[in-house]
Amino acid sequence: MTAKLQIALIGAGLIGRAHLTRIESSADCELAAICDPSEAAQALAAERGARWFPSQREMLALIKPDGAITATPNALHVPGAVDCLEAGVPVLVEKPLAESVAAAQRLVEAQARTGIAVLAGHHRRHNPIVKEARRIVQSGEIGRLVAVNALFLIKKPDDYFDVAWRREPGGGPVLINLIHDIDNLRFICGEIDSVQAMASNATRGFPVEDTAALIFRFANGALGTATVSDATPSPWSWELSSGENTAYPQREGHCYLIAGSEGSLSLPKLEHWHHEGRAGWWEPLSQADRSVAPVEPLAEQLRHFCAVIRGTEQPITSAADAARTLAVVEAVAEAARTGGTVALSEAAAPGTQHRP
Repeated sequence: MTAKLQIALIGAGLIGRAHLTRIESSADCELAAICDPSEAAQALAAERGARWFPSQREMLALIKPDGAITATPNALHVPGAVDCLEAGVPVLVEKPLAESVAAAQRLVEAQARTGIAVLAGHHRRHNPIVKEARRIVQSGEIGRLVAVNALFLIKKPDDYFDVAWRREPGGGPVLINLIHDIDNLRFICGEIDSVQAMASNATRGFPVEDTAALIFRFANGALGTATVSDATPSPWSWELSSGENTAYPQREGHCYLIAGSEGSLSLPKLEHWHHEGRAGWWEPLSQADRSVAPVEPLAEQLRHFCAVIRGTEQPITSAADAARTLAVVEAVAEAARTGGTVALSEAAAPGTQHRP
């Protein structure tokens, strides 16, 4: 049997503990250490019989795990990950990759310099719904991509905003939630070349937006729209419709509609609409069920990370790829602020190559 990989956890907050649960259930790896300066983290390590360190630097000075998962606050992602790379330790970095594209570029450069693997934690790419949608679109089964519509419409409770930063610019659904949907759209449909956006705070009146409307132009010529709000009760979001996270009350509803020249696809149900013979608006449409068996994405992400460490798989989301998603998010914020069209350039974010 192959020995279990030793994985260090850097950051033991809510997301870090979610990773810890998957590590403890994994057949591929086990916990090597917890790095987090808090007393709660120290107690957690003691409960698990694991080594505890206040920081990754103190850990790396004494031990070299097979891999590390960085689940710290956003601004600490890059420093923690770079420390690991320079010590020769592959790292899984929670999303977003960094607090800015400029910071993300430092990690991209460190990965290129060291040659040590980085896996960005866009866990929805590991969901079989997203993987199958990507396969259908990229294989040409629905023809040339024409248009995409994405919805994130959800109601955050009033007490969510008791935390002050959630009422301020940067704390709204554009930067906090939309990154997931943008990454899904890039993975399924291809690169986004430019964005336009409008934002509104009319519902709650906080300095941060509660609603936004966006237009995308994809590199393949398709156009896309997204409507985003955290101020409305609805089933039209990945959270409430996909079944991925059972903490949300699941409901029937669409979150993405993907239109091609020869057919269309809805997510998360993976309904494939097309004409069997003659095509035209007078002709009947056929529906095919393309649904897939569910897989828990965080567990699959951990399995994939272990395979990346062993060298048997390449990262499904590289540092450069995740930096491109972050660049689109920044472009959306800039477009909403200025009212103009913001183009995504290679200068703004590193080029990427998706891996199936």
